[in-house]
Amino acid sequence: MVDEPGRLPLGPLPGTRYPEARIEKLDKRFRKQGNAGIERIASGCRWAEGPVYFRDGGYLLWSDIPNNRIMRWLEEDGHTSVFRAPSNYANGNTRDREGRLVTCEHDSRCVSRTEHDGSRTVVMDRHGDKRLNAPNDVVVSSDGAIWFTDPGYGIDGEYEGHKAARELPAAVYRLDPHSGEATVVADDFVRPNGLAFSPDETLLYIVDSGLTHGGPAHIRVFQVNGTKLKAGRVFADGFAPAISDGVRLDVEGNVWCTMGWGDPREDGVRCYAPNGDLLGKVQLPETCGNLCFGGKKRNRLFIAASTSIYALYVDTQGAQQP
Repeated sequence: MVDEPGRLPLGPLPGTRYPEARIEKLDKRFRKQGNAGIERIASGCRWAEGPVYFRDGGYLLWSDIPNNRIMRWLEEDGHTSVFRAPSNYANGNTRDREGRLVTCEHDSRCVSRTEHDGSRTVVMDRHGDKRLNAPNDVVVSSDGAIWFTDPGYGIDGEYEGHKAARELPAAVYRLDPHSGEATVVADDFVRPNGLAFSPDETLLYIVDSGLTHGGPAHIRVFQVNGTKLKAGRVFADGFAPAISDGVRLDVEGNVWCTMGWGDPREDGVRCYAPNGDLLGKVQLPETCGNLCFGGKKRNRLFIAASTSIYALYVDTQGAQQP
């Protein structure tokens, strides 16, 4: 997976100069790193998604959905390789509390887990007697429960899976780690997408990317009431004609979300304070799908954006990294 002629080079973006002009500080609370620039660390994807960092291994995994593979980048030397192919058109990835990879798979219409010995376990592929649509993004709470979204993008056509009929409404699920019982925790989204907990897990943020299907383009936040969600409200909007996709939080409770699709000027990442104030923006040359915090100090933001993976050091740390 090397750089290609005529494309952006790997490394710092062309024209980089400190301070990085592509990082826009809108509020003094925005915790950007003073002399850090945006780096393009990998390329050659068709649609990069679902980044997750393994600190114990010093590597980043992400999905290249149309190419039906999961990729791996070693932080030590920047080497990129194929981690798994085929991947069942994998999309979102995370780690559980035992350090295992948990993956949303479009083609198998399931959430899977990669065991420590490398074997793959299907965690959930049905709700009742009906197949899931195409799980999209996933997080694991400290009690081991798996929370995931199922908007169905992977069965809309042949590019990120295979076209198929929906058997269930779009929904957000919680899978209990002890009983194995799955419950629908939210069913009023048009296209539930990225999701992330606040650092203390009292709040769950969920993106609705339903704008292209006649719905909204915003992020909602819910209070977590044990195994259920309550008091949902719009946390951030005003995205149209762009949409958000992925979301992660830092240790201070700031909300970092990816942006793109409708307006090239919004391609990149936004950062919101816990009260909803927009703190800053990171502008990128490609539409962004998802993001995660990683690195040895959890202070490096990795962004999956269309054909590439970008990285940026920030002056904070990511929350909830196993």
